Amino acid sequence: MFEGETILLGVTGGIAAYKAAQLASDLSKTAADVHVIMTKNATAFVSPLTFETLTNNRVSVDTFDRNFEYNVEHVALAKKADVFLVAPATANFIAKMAAGIADDMLSTTILAASCPKIVAPAMNTGMYDNPITQRNLQTLLAFGVDIVAPGSGHLACGDVGRGRLPDPAVLFEAVRRALTPQDLLGVRVLVTAGPTREAVDPVRFLSNHSTGRMGYAVAAAARRRGAEVTLVSGPVSLTPPDGVDVVPVVSAAEMFEAVKDACEEADIIIKCAAVADYRPVNAATEKIKKSEGGMEIPLERTQDILAWLGEHRRPGQVLCGFSMETKDLIEHSRQKLERKNADMIVANSLRETGAGFGTETNLVTILTRENTERLPLMEKEMVADALLDRLLAIYRG
Repeated sequence: MFEGETILLGVTGGIAAYKAAQLASDLSKTAADVHVIMTKNATAFVSPLTFETLTNNRVSVDTFDRNFEYNVEHVALAKKADVFLVAPATANFIAKMAAGIADDMLSTTILAASCPKIVAPAMNTGMYDNPITQRNLQTLLAFGVDIVAPGSGHLACGDVGRGRLPDPAVLFEAVRRALTPQDLLGVRVLVTAGPTREAVDPVRFLSNHSTGRMGYAVAAAARRRGAEVTLVSGPVSLTPPDGVDVVPVVSAAEMFEAVKDACEEADIIIKCAAVADYRPVNAATEKIKKSEGGMEIPLERTQDILAWLGEHRRPGQVLCGFSMETKDLIEHSRQKLERKNADMIVANSLRETGAGFGTETNLVTILTRENTERLPLMEKEMVADALLDRLLAIYRG
């Protein structure tokens, strides 16, 4: 994923330093050239040998270490870096960085680096909430440093509150975003994902097999490329993408209202959700008991969200829908493209291996008014980027 990229990982002296070892391992598996720079205090929590084993690169700690190839090392590393992440970043290091103090290997290297910089604070709640720390973080933001907000929970000191270093997966995504061209910067994207549930009674509902993976992959890819993303999500068991505004809904009616509220501001709308076409006319307020005979449930149509968007969209807005079929895929999908007044329909079939609900991959055909393009079987993350490439071309042209 990051082949040919040089990533600098700074580790400062906090108990969360142990999480950086997993992050270094994850980054190294992408074929990136990962270099770790530790403060002296950080070595009291994790041995440099740990990071050297994981990255196959010597760890830098001492600015005046004579055991290295002759060059000014902090300058040489700064010039090589494509992205610089400090995780965990203590209050002390954040203060030094904000003030431009360079008194050890890590602080001198990050001051000399001109690549994108990311800081992940991790500290006691009182230290994080202290107005001085918050001022220092605002200073870094003003200079273009990306701040990964800490999580909340039980801290090593015994306090409960903000200050936890985010999981390595969140930090990994921050690095990935920094290495991704920001071609969607300033573009507002609205994505729908997952199934809807239509209540039969307080216990039962009508739904489908959608897991939301495709929609979540699209939302994550758009955010990674710089877009402002709103994700209207039905009930799924997925972790929301970092930096995405998630609007949780349950029923088709709730999804329709959420989409109506958000669509006016969107530049690109991508309807990935598998919205129920029908719902019970009357949902029972008490659990329906079993009886000897059968049970009939009168159904009525739900609001066709894609058709409504096609009818009410503003000029310049790009609209994309999804089509899941079991036969006559292209014919039915092209009819949908015309009938719903969409710019693009992404079609896939439940009959093809590797496509459909609950899979890591997808096999899709992209239909526009001018073209029909079948993509090869790909991971859903790659499909998401392919769709965004084509939607961005429509938006710009």
